[in-house]
This record gives sequence, C-alpha cells and structure tokens, in this order.
Amino acid sequence: MTTHPKKLALVTGANRGIGLETGRQLAKLGFTVLLGVRDLAKGEAAAKGLDGHVEAIALDVAASDAAARAADEVERRFGRLDVLINNAAIHYDTGSRALRPDWTVIREAFETNVFGAWRVAAAFAPLLKAGGHGRLVNVSSEGGSLASMGAGAPAYSTSKATLNALTRVLAAELRGSGVLVNAICPGWVATDMGGPGGRPVAQGAAGIVWAATLPDDGPTGGFFRDGKGLPW
Repeated sequence: MTTHPKKLALVTGANRGIGLETGRQLAKLGFTVLLGVRDLAKGEAAAKGLDGHVEAIALDVAASDAAARAADEVERRFGRLDVLINNAAIHYDTGSRALRPDWTVIREAFETNVFGAWRVAAAFAPLLKAGGHGRLVNVSSEGGSLASMGAGAPAYSTSKATLNALTRVLAAELRGSGVLVNAICPGWVATDMGGPGGRPVAQGAAGIVWAATLPDDGPTGGFFRDGKGLPW
C-alpha cells in the first residue's frame, strides 16, 4: 500500500456516508484531509472520530460564494491542493417521474450535484495545478449512464449524467497540467441516501480512493467503478 504523507485532500459532503469513509481511507494513507461540510460543528465532530490529520472546513457547495471562500482559505493555509473529491449530492428521487416533474427537487439536485461540483472544481483548479500532480474525482453514479438509463429518479439521473459530461470537459481543459479528472460510481452503497441493502460503504469509497491516488500516467476523462471502466 502506497502512503501519501504531507499530501492534502478535500472531500465535499464529508460529515457522513461515502464522503466520511473516503476521508477515513485517505487519512490512513497519510493524507491531510479536509472534510468539506455545510454544518461546521457536525464536521468537526466527524473529524474527531477519524485517525490521522483530519479537520473540517466550511463548504456548502450549493452556496454561490462558498467554494471561492474555501479555496482562498486553503490557498492561504496550504498553498496547494493535491486531491479534490466532489462527493456532495442530494435527491435520489426514485419515486419520481420526468412527466410529473417536481421542479423544486430538480433545481435543488442540479444546484448541488452539478453547479456545486462545477463551482468547487473551478475554484480549486489553480491549487490542483500548482503541485503538478492533482487529482479531481467527481463522485457520480451508473444512474447517470446514458447506456443504461431508464425511467425513475429523473432529477438524480439527469444531474449525474450532466456531472459526467462536466468530467469530460474538465479533463480536456486540464490535460497537460498534471491534473487527472475522472468520474467514479461507488455502486449501490448502504448509506442514508442509498438506503439499506447496498454493499459496505468501505467498498464504495475504495474506488474513489483509487482515482484519488492514480499514478501520473493514469487515466483521465474516464468513468469507473472499482477501477473498471463504465459506459457513458
């Protein structure tokens, strides 16, 4: 197992579930981990439950200026960022149908799942490029794969499909900078969003950590689960 001492990782939506477990696994590998959270008190409590160098940072991805403020803080304190994991997501609307749209849910899903991830990526891209070996991981879902998409969960599925498209665009724009950008499906995981019956959260997070620790000659602009490619 390769360790990564003194490297810095930021995980959004990280006070519970896959985000928190991803932070745990990265900390075990020697990363300094920043848990990006909406509620700083909850984030600080979560950070105390992890071993290693872990702390919380205020980052509500749905707030228009939060990403820029967080990037300013990270630049002031650390001067760089090695890994950014866009994990924050909402509204797995399995009982909904596109022909009976709940526009409030749809707008909220896109605000967090797409625009939030986009804002965070744009704000932190200069810091990812600063070290020359950055990794940007967008936590997506096979529910956003056009190859297998069907009825149900319209807000979640279309927002994740858009996140996948954003992954491709970001990877192309950052090509040559040393920053690798990939979308990762953690699979159906037993979390508050996924519900019971899914696989252990540690298994889902492992694929995210794989993308966060790719070698410099690793893939970019891809869509993966457990290190294996998925159809767009």
